Amino acid sequence: MILKIGFSTCPNDTFIFDAMINNKIDTQGLAFDIRMADVEELNKEAFNNNLDITKLSYHAYAHVSQNYALLSSGSALGNNNGPLLISKYKIYPDEIDSIKVAIPGEYTTANMLLSIAYPNLKNKKEYLFSDIEEAVLSNEIDAGLIIHENRFTYKSKGLKKIIDLGEYWEEKTKLPIPLGGIVINRKISTEIQKKIEKLIAESINYAYNNPKSSLNFIKQYAQEMKEEVMYKHINLYVNKYSINIGEDGKKAIKRLYDEARKINLIPEMHENIFV
Repeated sequence: MILKIGFSTCPNDTFIFDAMINNKIDTQGLAFDIRMADVEELNKEAFNNNLDITKLSYHAYAHVSQNYALLSSGSALGNNNGPLLISKYKIYPDEIDSIKVAIPGEYTTANMLLSIAYPNLKNKKEYLFSDIEEAVLSNEIDAGLIIHENRFTYKSKGLKKIIDLGEYWEEKTKLPIPLGGIVINRKISTEIQKKIEKLIAESINYAYNNPKSSLNFIKQYAQEMKEEVMYKHINLYVNKYSINIGEDGKKAIKRLYDEARKINLIPEMHENIFV
């Protein structure tokens, strides 16, 4: 059976999926047709119901829950790893509603967290996540919402943090930050859904037990080629929640949707969101 699978080119995703899609573990008769893209592109693929399995922003998932269910493995949740709002100059909290902000996509969870924190901030412009620092440096934009490995590079470019939205979320909820999940199409049998869940967890464990095995695959797609930065990125976004989101992870995801509904950011969702 061949399944269409989508995941991002970021080090955490290539680390997670390397063993599964490059035949380093037994995939039990399953094969994969791979689509690698920026997470906002994957969000749009899911809106069109094009993929069987895909990485998805939790924000985007709220719009496709009728077609997809969340797997318990492969997610990006955690602590101290949320998106950062950065700028070239000091911007005070009471000025944020009136500035122009670069976001890494309308349906990213980063934008969802920004909207929950600043529901009156409306002047936003979408950029590819890797172009946001440059847009701020060139004064194209007042501030940028950065994700992924850019959290490790912005200071070296002379940029300043306005707010860490992960810290904001953790202080507000005392729960981990939900960023991105792995979803599977509801048309796929429950048996295969459960098999994929186990294979992703097995793929992560293989990567942990053979830490250099995935290095070439990760390097091939990484925006930031320094090994130190790539592994910082992996260590930040791949953790116990990636193997199994657990009860805390489920609580955090449900709370995220509760907060988003309060500001009418998302539609009504499927009653059962988890596989």
